[in-house]
Amino acid sequence: MSHFYGTVRGQSSGEATRRGSKNSGLRVAAANWQGAVYVYLFHDEETGKDCYRVELGPWKGNGRSSTQILASGEID
Repeated sequence: MSHFYGTVRGQSSGEATRRGSKNSGLRVAAANWQGAVYVYLFHDEETGKDCYRVELGPWKGNGRSSTQILASGEID
């Protein structure tokens, strides 16, 4: 059974869904050629909590050269 869910809607008429487990987590990327925003959902085994991290970084080797953490925390 899936633990995390993600959806995306764009130019196509439908909505795509992806699933992640506690082991795999889930990574979502939204980008242009200058950079990307990444959202990571993961299960922290140490605390037993589900967590998130939002980063601003490069897209496919273009644009920004470093990654910046914008937000992180537990999902309550």
